[in-house]
This record gives sequence, structure tokens and C-alpha cells, in this order.
Amino acid sequence: MPRILGVDIPDNKRIEIALRSVYGIGPTLAKEVVAKAGLDPAIRARELSEEQLSKIAHVLQEGGYVIEGDLRREIGMNMKRLYAIRCYRGLRHSRSLPVRGQRTRTNARTRKGPRKTVGVKRNPHAKAGIH
Repeated sequence: MPRILGVDIPDNKRIEIALRSVYGIGPTLAKEVVAKAGLDPAIRARELSEEQLSKIAHVLQEGGYVIEGDLRREIGMNMKRLYAIRCYRGLRHSRSLPVRGQRTRTNARTRKGPRKTVGVKRNPHAKAGIH
């Protein structure tokens, strides 16, 4: 597997797609990087030479892109700032609830996780099978 900036990229995919495995690089940025490096977007990652890999790494470093560890650190610092100033967004993040105004009575399962059933008790006097 070829490595770019300390990240293994899948070797059987086209370089435009393989670059997306680097945190912070999406479809648009991947196309831009490949174009700036002067590479054929259809070439597979395993077919890249060391020179081409270093060209891609150079474009990413010199282009001023925030990726991988720096991006993760920046996002973490932003979250800590929101927690510290006790703003609404920070509270929503800390409580694992939707942050951007979505409803929570229904349809918040991605943030809230699986349902936790509350308050359903069986009648202890009911006989089995009799309702």
C-alpha cells in the first residue's frame, strides 16, 4: 500500500478515490490535488512511482490544506471551546443530541443511539395468557 503523509491509501483504487482515505480530503479536494500534481486521475494507486507520491505529498503540504492530525486537533479544540463557554451548541454536543435544530421527539436516532424503553411495566396480578 502506498503511504502519503503517514496514511496508507488503498492500492487497488483510482488515485482520485484512494486519496479520500486521508482524513480531510473529499471528492473536490482529491480532484484538485491530482490536477495540481499533474497526474492522470484514472491511474491506480499501486501504479504510482515514488516521485509521483512525493509530488502529491508536496502539493498537500504546500497547498495550505488542513488534513489528518491537524484537522482532528482543530475540530477537537473547537468542541472544547464550545463546551467551555457553555453555549447552546456546546451543551447539545456534550449531551449527544442534535446540534443544528433538528427535532428530537422522533428521528434523532443517529445522535441518541438505540432506543431505551422507559416506564413499561407488566401487571404482576395478570395471569399468563389472560388479558
